[in-house]
Amino acid sequence: MDVPLFVWLLTIAGILALLVFDFYSHVRTPHVPHIKESAFWSAFYVGLAILFGVGILVFGGGQAGGEYFAGWLTEKALSVDNLFVFLIIMSSFAVPKEFQQKVLLVGVAIALVARGVFIALGVTIIENFSWVFYLFGALLFWLAWSQARSGNDHGAEEGDSRLIRVLRRVIPTTDDYHGDKLTAKVDGKRLFTPMLLVMVAIGLTDVLFALDSIPAIFGLTQDAFIVFTANAFSLLGLRQLYFLIAGLLERLIYLGQGLAVILAFIGVKLVFHAMHVNELPFINGGEHIEWAPEIPIWFSLSFIALTIAVATAASLIVSKKRQERGLTPTGQPKEAVEADAK
Repeated sequence: MDVPLFVWLLTIAGILALLVFDFYSHVRTPHVPHIKESAFWSAFYVGLAILFGVGILVFGGGQAGGEYFAGWLTEKALSVDNLFVFLIIMSSFAVPKEFQQKVLLVGVAIALVARGVFIALGVTIIENFSWVFYLFGALLFWLAWSQARSGNDHGAEEGDSRLIRVLRRVIPTTDDYHGDKLTAKVDGKRLFTPMLLVMVAIGLTDVLFALDSIPAIFGLTQDAFIVFTANAFSLLGLRQLYFLIAGLLERLIYLGQGLAVILAFIGVKLVFHAMHVNELPFINGGEHIEWAPEIPIWFSLSFIALTIAVATAASLIVSKKRQERGLTPTGQPKEAVEADAK
């Protein structure tokens, strides 16, 4: 799409305004959001993302609208998967629930900045080096394989504990939280609080997540405006979604496998696209490979939506049956898990 500069500026200003509104209306006063509040605002941000997509559909055409919705669905699914790691980090730092909103909002802000940088770099690279599509495709195949092997077991507990030890060595901190303050005076010394550590941990994690998500959405569209807005609207409302489905996360046992299928599919789409724009001399003599099929965006959107729906439905059905048999959603005996926790 040919997006005028003033539309870019208005869009960025609107996203920043939503973040500021989120802070002053919900996060500034620490509290634990109840289900009704989380459900309302989650639905609000999902509705806003869909409304924005309808706007792209009307003003940009069916192709652009389809690319936006396919990108937004993919990024939303990846962001839900990321909530598993956020949950583990919050537990590792024992963040009081009333302060978790602030941590998550800071994480969303960091993620927006990181993804904005990666998108700008990605667009520049793609415009000058078409062979990068092969590289993105290979990266997505590797990510899909890693996701399929690990599923929802992110192996984050050991990594997070190591990260916590490193951060505590580098950053002198207090033992306890002092409200939601980042620093506090202890025995006349100004020290950082664990609140800063958890924000750093979430921020670093967000940067790593951007390395996963940006190649995925570039496999669906190379339009910078669509890539940026699909990412932004997938992140807005993530804080509310965290509190809404925190208890449901452990039941989404096949979400990781569903994401692996999506990433692999986008990887195939990227490789086919790379063949069409091929300029590498050692592949087909540097000529475009015309026989490679172009996967239409309507098929991509349908495939992604169906995969997410099947993975979610299968997860909820199987986890419910396991719970009825006295097992955890992952199939372990509840007694053994409770004993290990003690």
